[in-house]
Amino acid sequence: MSRTKEFDPDAALQAALELFWRKGYEATSMADLVDHLGIARASIYGTFGGKHDLYLKALDRYLESRDPAIIEALSQPGPVLPSIRALIRRYAEESAVDEHRRGCFVVNTAIELLPTDRLAARRVESSWDAVEVALTSALTRARAQGELAPDRDPRALARFLLTVMQGLRVLAKGDSDPARLGDAAEAALVALA
Repeated sequence: MSRTKEFDPDAALQAALELFWRKGYEATSMADLVDHLGIARASIYGTFGGKHDLYLKALDRYLESRDPAIIEALSQPGPVLPSIRALIRRYAEESAVDEHRRGCFVVNTAIELLPTDRLAARRVESSWDAVEVALTSALTRARAQGELAPDRDPRALARFLLTVMQGLRVLAKGDSDPARLGDAAEAALVALA
């Protein structure tokens, strides 16, 4: 007869995500996880696997909540460039008000674990690829609708905007001036003109 879990695995995964997001992978010990999740080490191993497995599951949860929202925002019918401008400005604004200086969990993973962690690298690249494809598709639509000049390369612009978006998140990890982030976002948007 199997024992029932005395904790909510979903809530524990969310708590692990928040801890890893705040402290990073290396700085989070198993003792930290036991304390923060409020469950025994054996239960963590039994439910999630080791620390690395738990980190990857937390990263997957983060990706499931973030990437679809970006893709949906860029897939709406009608004019495209206002949606892209709103997305870039939102990245700058969210980065500027991140009082905990957590940054983006994907960016944090890239900075801390790449290129040596192949499993984390796959998830980071997959996320960046999804955003790049969504931006490329949106910019291709913008070009077809006459919002973007016919000679503009949607894929190159998408890669540029992805780099700016991730760069905003990196800068925000420091004690960055919010005006710096806003100015960078606005300068990037000039590329859409």
